[in-house]
Amino acid sequence: MTSAPRLLWLIGVFGLLIFLALLSIRIGTRAVSLGDVFAALQGQVDSIGQAAVATRLPRTLLAVLAGAALGLSGAVMQGVTRNPLAEPGLLGVNTGASLAIAIGVAWFGIVSAQAFVWTAILGAGATAVFVYAIGSLGRGGATPLKLTLAGVATSIAFTSLVIAIVLPRADIAGGIRSWQIGGVGGATFDTIRLVLPFLIAGFVMALLSARKLNALAMGDELAAGLGERVALARGVSALAAIVLCGATTAACGPIGFVGLVVPHLCRLLVGVDHRWILPFSALIGAGLLTAADVLGRIVARPSELEVGIVTAFLGAPFFIWIVRRQRVREL
Repeated sequence: MTSAPRLLWLIGVFGLLIFLALLSIRIGTRAVSLGDVFAALQGQVDSIGQAAVATRLPRTLLAVLAGAALGLSGAVMQGVTRNPLAEPGLLGVNTGASLAIAIGVAWFGIVSAQAFVWTAILGAGATAVFVYAIGSLGRGGATPLKLTLAGVATSIAFTSLVIAIVLPRADIAGGIRSWQIGGVGGATFDTIRLVLPFLIAGFVMALLSARKLNALAMGDELAAGLGERVALARGVSALAAIVLCGATTAACGPIGFVGLVVPHLCRLLVGVDHRWILPFSALIGAGLLTAADVLGRIVARPSELEVGIVTAFLGAPFFIWIVRRQRVREL
């Protein structure tokens, strides 16, 4: 595919994201008019409708940013590991961030939002290294199947540890459990301002790693033959994915399957060139999480489903399709 059709697709996806963001602002427990939307966007909160829009603005913005981060993180992880099943949830990185926060809250009494972000990033990084080390053991190194199994086993074990830590602590159990579901309903502009520098750094590092991921896709030996420093390229790309995943988990809780689904959709649209896959993954990830958040408000009226539950319902069938399409024996 040439650049022109890809650029048209990019513009179309961006337009769809704008439409979904407007839907997210309008749809909720209380219906609001377009007049209320435009007035609230100008800073007015003179009516109940405008006040409702004002509370939905940070929620929509966080859904867009978190979806973009998760989509981009999944694309980078799949590129680094050459694993079509790699994503923050399946590799246990989200759960590692959750475990770190549970330990920090229960044992070290962390309360500040900034400490949450750093703890989540450190937990995500340590878990990524641990899973990669476990998946590299034995003959053949870190094959996609071994990495996936190591990630799933780690995720299950860490989830049990989180429950074991939180269960005896009635004072923190409610908050941790609610956060673990994964959602953007409690978003505030203060939360967004806190994680934004981490997300920007992750976006920049991830997008700049596109050429390195293209080289890694050809195999380590060929990439080294082309002059690429394989270990450095893999480390920088993985760091970008970990920062994106950790900051998003700190702000929204662990949200699964976005990083798995989005890169595959992008490859169907624009092929295997990471220079196109990465920006498309950011835009489509943002759109997918925003649409899931809107869907959660519609199907459970007058209450709502957290976005983490909706993405699990959407992502589980897709995961089965990927496994059947790739044939597990060949992974």
